[in-house]
Amino acid sequence: MTDDRKRAVIRGFKDLEVWQVAMRLARECYVLTRAFPDTERFGLTNQLRRASVSIPSNIAEGHGRGSPKSFLQYLWIANGSLAEVETQVLLSIDLEFIGENAALSVIDLTQQVGRMLTGLRRSIESQLP
Repeated sequence: MTDDRKRAVIRGFKDLEVWQVAMRLARECYVLTRAFPDTERFGLTNQLRRASVSIPSNIAEGHGRGSPKSFLQYLWIANGSLAEVETQVLLSIDLEFIGENAALSVIDLTQQVGRMLTGLRRSIESQLP
């Protein structure tokens, strides 16, 4: 396979695989929080949903800025939100709002997005002067 065929054409943020997986993570977080107690509607449910939405949102915003340095900054913000999501899921397990098995897909997605963000950041950093 040639180098040209290996490199996908990125026309917009929706073409970024990391954005696509981050969107899946956000959807999974919404599904996961449906099992939370009603008393958490304005607490952990809201926090987890907002943090999960922040990940693909920051990837999109950074990409839309058109500057590699700005993109890197937003990817770091997305990484911070990713750490929030993982922390909040672990707390949800500790508080017995959800079981470990119910959280497995979300935990797996956080790890996958984390690896992808790291790879994308390294790729962008290698192209900077």
